[in-house]
Amino acid sequence: MAKIFKKTSGNGGLTLYLGKRDYVDHVTAVDRVDGVVKVDTADFGDRKAFVQLACAFRYGSEDLDVMGLCFRKDIWFEQTQIYPECNKPQLSAMHETLLKKAGDNAYPFSFEIPNNLPCSVSLQPGPDDKGKACGVDFEVKTYLAMEKNNPDEKIEKKDTARLVIRKIQYAPSQVGAGPKADICKSFMMSDKPVHLEASLEKDLYFHGETIPIKIKINNESNKTVKKIKITVDQTTDIVLYSADKYTKAVLCQEFGETVDANGTLDKTLSITPLLSDNKEKRGLALDGRLKDEDTNLASTTMLPQGVEKEVLGILVSYKIKINLMVAGGGLLGGLTASDVTVELPLNLMHPKPEE
Repeated sequence: MAKIFKKTSGNGGLTLYLGKRDYVDHVTAVDRVDGVVKVDTADFGDRKAFVQLACAFRYGSEDLDVMGLCFRKDIWFEQTQIYPECNKPQLSAMHETLLKKAGDNAYPFSFEIPNNLPCSVSLQPGPDDKGKACGVDFEVKTYLAMEKNNPDEKIEKKDTARLVIRKIQYAPSQVGAGPKADICKSFMMSDKPVHLEASLEKDLYFHGETIPIKIKINNESNKTVKKIKITVDQTTDIVLYSADKYTKAVLCQEFGETVDANGTLDKTLSITPLLSDNKEKRGLALDGRLKDEDTNLASTTMLPQGVEKEVLGILVSYKIKINLMVAGGGLLGGLTASDVTVELPLNLMHPKPEE
């Protein structure tokens, strides 16, 4: 095992150990969260030790919590008593390693993450925003309390140790055939139409990978295709109290290809949507990050069939729009300008790392 993550409470009574911070959602099931808490009961008194895994939506910085406003909404949580020990999980190889590292007075725990929870996503803050980014995060927390779940009991910060973890998805190993779309559009003052067909080679691309788009144009009209504009839109569905959906362009590129009246074009145009070109866009969905490490545009959310209606949190999808700018000829050229558009769905993800 390369690394062990640990966090000790301010009072020194609780130390939380985890063997990893990234837990993979394989769509059908999610990696189990196995950890260990080491206890020093000197200051416990009558209090018990608990451990909790929570998936929460954060929509404001923690600085505002001092005003008594809660800007964290739990989407799901599960907790268990760890001392005095009452239900010991079946030990995994991860538990064995962590117990060996923690030494005496250490107690194992396990959590199963349901597969209808969102992945870790953060929303890009604006240049002047302070504090933690809004988004969905997962947190393992161990704490001291008299009772398991008493909303009136105040839990001191010094009696708490917490580690943020991530729920992530990798691209499936099987890549499918790419999408294809076509349109045939007629114009005012032209007898014949413009045909546009666009397609992708496969249904999934990795972050940072160049995406070639095969474009076929058959211009039977008396108008000229002046240029081709390609846009990639990210749509973020925030499903919490009510569904809130918004779309932001993460790439907008123009190509100077022209197609004269009665001409054709058969060409592949390449694009690469990157976060580095979108640093100023507030509210863009990014893959969840731990501390200030680098991240990227949020990955497409992959859902098990039939679960769409139940998922809370943030769902991310992309689409490519191919737009032909068509200008008319003759005196009315400018007035009869129009465009022809098709859309293709795009899945953006990370490849699964080598074992």
